[in-house]
Amino acid sequence: GWQASMKSGSLSYILPCNRLPMQLMSQVRVYTSNGQKKDLGSEGTNGSAREETLHKVETGRQDATNAGQKQSSLKQPIQVKVKAVLKKREYGPKYTQNNFITGVRAINEFCLKSSDLDQLRKIKRRSPHDDTETFTVYLRSDVEAKSLEVWGSPEALARERKRRKEAEIKYRENLFRNQRLLWEYKEFFGNTKPRSSTAAMFFKGPGKVVMVAICINGLNFFFKLLAWVYTGSASMFSEAIHSLADTCNQALLALGISQSARTPDPSHPYGFTNMRYIASLISGVGIFMMGAGLSWYHGIMGLLHPHPVESLLWAYCILAGSLVSEGATLLVAINEIRRSARAKGLSFYQYVVQSRDPSTNVVLLEDAAAVLSVAVAATCMGLTSLTGNPYYDSVGSLGVGTLLGTVSAFLIYTNTEALLGRSIEPEQLQRLTELLESDPVVRAIHDVKATDMGMSKVRFKAEVDFDGRVVTRSYLEKQDIEQLLQEIQQVKTLEELEAFMLKHGENIIDILGAEVDRLEKDLKQRNPDVRHVDLEIL
Repeated sequence: GWQASMKSGSLSYILPCNRLPMQLMSQVRVYTSNGQKKDLGSEGTNGSAREETLHKVETGRQDATNAGQKQSSLKQPIQVKVKAVLKKREYGPKYTQNNFITGVRAINEFCLKSSDLDQLRKIKRRSPHDDTETFTVYLRSDVEAKSLEVWGSPEALARERKRRKEAEIKYRENLFRNQRLLWEYKEFFGNTKPRSSTAAMFFKGPGKVVMVAICINGLNFFFKLLAWVYTGSASMFSEAIHSLADTCNQALLALGISQSARTPDPSHPYGFTNMRYIASLISGVGIFMMGAGLSWYHGIMGLLHPHPVESLLWAYCILAGSLVSEGATLLVAINEIRRSARAKGLSFYQYVVQSRDPSTNVVLLEDAAAVLSVAVAATCMGLTSLTGNPYYDSVGSLGVGTLLGTVSAFLIYTNTEALLGRSIEPEQLQRLTELLESDPVVRAIHDVKATDMGMSKVRFKAEVDFDGRVVTRSYLEKQDIEQLLQEIQQVKTLEELEAFMLKHGENIIDILGAEVDRLEKDLKQRNPDVRHVDLEIL
């Protein structure tokens, strides 16, 4: 505040004041904030001026007393807290000092040899693969320095990368030609390799069912075609077309089974299992176009332009043989579906509707439709033989086409649903969710998705809120607490504190990664169909 000097006799006081400065002697002078002085008079002035002056003096004394109390309070020591903050580091977008890189990437991306990596520092880290616990990585900064040492300059490294890229493109262009030459070599000298696992697939399970159906339907088509040529029956023509459609569709299923056994590659990291659904979908479309369409066409033409039917004796014999063969194939498909449904804990109906095995489903439905269509064709041909009216035969052709259209619509619907990626059963999803929520390291889970990728392969995804205290305690349980306490007591400077926190912070992150791996393993054990697990940390 401002200071005012007050003198009375021989006493002099120096008082801080938050008002205008005042001096009491033989007269009172008031100094304003703009530096002007105002004289309030002397002893000879009138009484009103004297009263005003005394009032101001009393006010000044009171203010001086309050200011004195404030000054005494200001003399107490003031405590100031200073917060020590580490200097923020600007890492930049290309900071790679602490980044790790695998040996394969180091060789491919930096054009190095395996012998070049022997001289670099090797670090053991947790493996992301289930079959190994740890694997070796290198510091990216060391690899970059080694590549500059080998190639001399970044420009030379860029030229080598460009050269290798052009060589890779040229190799891919010649790949088809090389494969063709290899195929011709095998045909000329003979294939001495052992039977592959793809060929073995057709001797068991769905592959066996498909191969049996191809053989039987092929023979049925041949004999039905002969019967139609001999009799001219519209129903027999529909049956021949039906057997041809079944044979072609089941050959397509066999192709889908063989393609689904291909191993995953960089372009298809989740494999080719959906090829079975694609083949079944195309098969359903083929049944509709080739089977139902031609049967409807021939039936309508028979109604519009009827013609007499020849002797149907041979047609009945061929239909009877077809009924036996189609029934045998149907029994094989039913037994296979029952066995697979029992292994999955599902009913026969659920297994078929959910299209768990699309190849066997197609064989089942096609053969069931074949048995029913044989019965419809035999009935209509019998009516034609008894009445001599060819319209019954044409109506039988329309009935077979309608039956095939219904089967194709069902196959198209179920396989489309499977290809779109539907969720697993709510009960199974609930068991997986309860497993995560009951784990101590998990606080909450959000956005849970479990998608059926087909052929008993499930992809599980969830966002997990981890409990940092449990993770840290899990890390401390594996440490020597007394040694850790000694390290804490030795920390005296900010640099030592930073080094201590960086060391143990990285180890805690490793523990968090190990907890994620443990949860993924538990989920796969709870539901063996879960093949891919994506846990995102919140």
